[in-house]
Amino acid sequence: MQAFQLASLSIDSLCRAEVPTPRPEADEVLIRLQAASLNYLDLMVASGRFGSAGTPSFIPGTDGAGEIVEVGSRVKGWAVGDRVVPGLMVDWVSGPITRAVSERLRGVTMPGSLADYTVVPATSLVRVPEAMTFVEAASLPIAATTAWNAIRAGNVRPGGVVVLLGTGGVSLFALQFAKAAGARVIITSSSDEKLERARALGADVTINYLSTPAWDEVVLSETEGAGADLIVETVGTATFRRSLNAAAVAGTIFVVGFVSGMDLTIPVLPINLKTLRIIGSNTGSTANLADAVRAIAQTGIKPAIDRTFAFNDTRAAYRFLESASHFGKVAIELNAR
Repeated sequence: MQAFQLASLSIDSLCRAEVPTPRPEADEVLIRLQAASLNYLDLMVASGRFGSAGTPSFIPGTDGAGEIVEVGSRVKGWAVGDRVVPGLMVDWVSGPITRAVSERLRGVTMPGSLADYTVVPATSLVRVPEAMTFVEAASLPIAATTAWNAIRAGNVRPGGVVVLLGTGGVSLFALQFAKAAGARVIITSSSDEKLERARALGADVTINYLSTPAWDEVVLSETEGAGADLIVETVGTATFRRSLNAAAVAGTIFVVGFVSGMDLTIPVLPINLKTLRIIGSNTGSTANLADAVRAIAQTGIKPAIDRTFAFNDTRAAYRFLESASHFGKVAIELNAR
């Protein structure tokens, strides 16, 4: 089969190669992949900051979707031809995360989605809704699952206030989930064009943080001083103090990303006085992914796909994601050569 491999720790080392097609064990399925999507995690893997990149014949790509072409002898409930999307952590079926279920991550510590075929445990699969394309389905495992868990963790209700930082995949799924729940959504970006697109998806208040660096004060002003019930913190060091200020009493800060840095120095007093809940996110289980997919299907939410690249242009897809000029998800159509 054809696959992209990371020969060393750099995007420039991504190269296409002919590799053996994997074979499923008794409790696994073989999937012919049709589409993949990229996440910030893929950039971390490519740079050697996380995962197993740099090992011989490593196939990256955290998210993907396709159809089953072979079923292991002990697999029940799945058949050849089923359209499926596997979760990121293939052993985390449901319930709280444990060390044991968090060791195998697709495209991070085991072969990923940038290949013609992949093998995963059948218990990691979620069925793709009929109305959803493979490209749309490939955008779900990390971004939609994380956004869904953020909305649940924040106990988002009609009339609640949700603040989203940036217009990446997690933020735009969270925007659509929050609006479906009846919440008011405030979103930030450095691009007025992106903010206009966010308004088209339902954002109630948009803030350009370059022209208005004190976006937390805008949140407080827009909520009559009350603050936000949920802040989906996708940035990290550069924004965390403002997130603390913008959060409501008994609010939730759902920590997803660290694109501006991983090291924090923050005041403890606001956390105590507001009785804030600061919750870390490590994506979610297969059951969480299934819940997110059901919610998307039932509400008619459309994944925001900014650009879809051909398989041969995988390196360009990584570079586009790295440029941070995307709105939503960056996808790769694997059957487009």
